[in-house]
Amino acid sequence: MATAAILNAMKSQSPAYVQAYTPLPKNLPSHRDVIAFYDKRYYSLIESGEARPFLYPWAAAGALLVLISLLIDYRRSRPRRIGSYVAFALMCGFQVWTIATNRARNPAAAFGVGLISCFGIMWTAAIMIFNDCQRDFRRIERRAVKEGGEVEGNGHASSSGVQALNGSAKGNGSGGDYAIRQRLAAKQDEEASTSKGPSQRRGPLFWQPYPSGPMIERLDWVADVFCSFRGVGWNWQSSGIPDAPNWVQRQLRGETHVPEQTDLPNEPVVKVSKTGIRRYSDRAALLKSCLLNLALGYVVLDAVKTIGIHDPYMWYGDLSLPPPPFLPAFIRDSYVLTKSYRLLICLCAINIALWCIFKMGPVFFVAILGPRTIGLRGEAWMNPADMFGDFSHVLDSGLAGWWGAWWHQTFRFAFQQPGDALVDFLGVEKRSVKGKLVSTWVAFFLSGMLHASGSFTQLGDTYPLMGQLAFFLTQALGVTVQTGVVFWLASKGLTQRIPRVVRRVANLVIVTVWLYFTSPLLVDDFARGGIWLFEPVPISLWRGLGFGPEGEGWWCWYGGLLEWRSGSAWWDSGIAP
Repeated sequence: MATAAILNAMKSQSPAYVQAYTPLPKNLPSHRDVIAFYDKRYYSLIESGEARPFLYPWAAAGALLVLISLLIDYRRSRPRRIGSYVAFALMCGFQVWTIATNRARNPAAAFGVGLISCFGIMWTAAIMIFNDCQRDFRRIERRAVKEGGEVEGNGHASSSGVQALNGSAKGNGSGGDYAIRQRLAAKQDEEASTSKGPSQRRGPLFWQPYPSGPMIERLDWVADVFCSFRGVGWNWQSSGIPDAPNWVQRQLRGETHVPEQTDLPNEPVVKVSKTGIRRYSDRAALLKSCLLNLALGYVVLDAVKTIGIHDPYMWYGDLSLPPPPFLPAFIRDSYVLTKSYRLLICLCAINIALWCIFKMGPVFFVAILGPRTIGLRGEAWMNPADMFGDFSHVLDSGLAGWWGAWWHQTFRFAFQQPGDALVDFLGVEKRSVKGKLVSTWVAFFLSGMLHASGSFTQLGDTYPLMGQLAFFLTQALGVTVQTGVVFWLASKGLTQRIPRVVRRVANLVIVTVWLYFTSPLLVDDFARGGIWLFEPVPISLWRGLGFGPEGEGWWCWYGGLLEWRSGSAWWDSGIAP
């Protein structure tokens, strides 16, 4: 809780939150007037020196410091390893300073200042502190082929690569022979990384450890590990993502002459995991799915935004404000129905916005960049089509299914590592009830701190700890209580007697009621911070057709997303969101 106390103190003492400026009036006629108010507040804070503008590329200084430290091979040097810890500490200081002092004008960017800065600390800790990426991590890569067609290195998957695929580090045979084979395999894998860049390789697949050279190859490896939040194509791939195509697994096992085709026997075009995530082997099928869903998501997101800007609640985060007049009278006259409508709009806005963002990833990496530019990272099977799972997990597992399987798992690895470390420190079995309980609470606390950091850097009058952090802690409480009840029912033999349809309806009701009472902690704070004022689409179909407020039209990005800011020095100038 020390981190929470620090953030609370920062909130109360930061000059940007001293109530020396005019509070947001509750009688502004439109959402554009609210946006103009926050714009004025932003420029006032910057010009008075109470806050600093969040500027690129200087905002990336902390991440750049970590990347540079990871480019230095410290595997056989203790001083270099200590240097990487120093780089991590400096990066943490820079990120905390950014959260405390930097602000952005754009509502989404204002939230992102805190969220990205906080996640930078969590992610770097996951790969550098709780894990040693240079020693432990391996990724799938192609071997280089010489001019005569000969494969560089040993041409086969190393024993370390097979173990990485199986998720095990235990070998067979005598310890001495096994260690020798490990060192030889690692040496051969490193040698296979020294000839050509990723986009120029045509050889079979292997598990690539941290490259000993050249520097461009090491930079590619480090940048990949730094950006692969779900670990796709790595030996630490997050759970919930389908296995790689069968031919990939066969090549990694050392089988030769395995064709890379999707029409092989028992080679499906798409694999679906237990959570519902899809992984395509075919480029055309992946892009067709993503583009269709992206187009549909764009239209739906535009509709949700158009509906939402009619409601003053989306500007202020106050449920007591009157609902929009276009709602039927029976909804406007009911507090429960009005609140439910508003929460549903917020849920749709969050879900569809993330849905569209996640669909852009495969389109960008596979269609725009592709294998010719980024090598294996541009293959279809390296870019799962989904971030959200199947909603059936909510019906089957309630709140645990909502957060553990259906909701996106982008930050799962970063949240999981501190929990695993704490479980090991306490000497608790990870798969035991106590182990799962500790991991659950740690993960939700970290998620709460992540979102609270974003709340802290918003321009509105937010409550990071009592709003967003409290929301995620209530979710941990809900998961704990419901899981305990389910465990008790199962121990009494009652679960098997309840029909599946009844259990599913009960789970849906429990999730709905729990989120009805707890989600205002999150979405009200989003509104108070101004995040619902963000324009997600440049061109609005619905507002162009006349469904928006008076004065709205086809073009929505009238205020601009980015601006160049010239400061008193070169380090004080850059792109300001």
